[in-house]
Amino acid sequence: MSRNIITITLAAAAIFVSGCNGDHGSPVGSEGWLTGDVNEKFETVADHIGGFGKAMWEVDYRFQELWWAGQDGNWEYAAHQIEELEETLELGLERRPARAASAQQFMTKTIPDVGEAIEARDTEMFDRRINLMLNTCNSCHALEDMQFLTVKPPLQRKSSIR
Repeated sequence: MSRNIITITLAAAAIFVSGCNGDHGSPVGSEGWLTGDVNEKFETVADHIGGFGKAMWEVDYRFQELWWAGQDGNWEYAAHQIEELEETLELGLERRPARAASAQQFMTKTIPDVGEAIEARDTEMFDRRINLMLNTCNSCHALEDMQFLTVKPPLQRKSSIR
């Protein structure tokens, strides 16, 4: 779903950019907020979409929902969250390929291992592997010189979804 939202957003941006000639009654001056040639306008839109930081914001949300889904034994929701988490990371790494080496273990080992526990509907296996996922997150942050971003188990739910 995240890939579809970004595709739709970029398509809408392309349509918008192609129609931007500055005389559409924009409240932000005579040229509107998107100025320059088409490439400069796309750069502005890309800045608004964000890089890896915004992907990490969504990964955090997906991780917490995954955690609670496993605690609840809601395996369908856990499967949904692990898929969304993986897709979010893939898109973030597409935008910031320099981070790919640090994320390699997470993408090729950690996510599939948690997915296997979800498929098995095994609470004990899930608990072990989600904790390994948490540790892998912290290892990746350290590799990226971002060790001040420490992932810990969520203590309370932030979502009303069960």
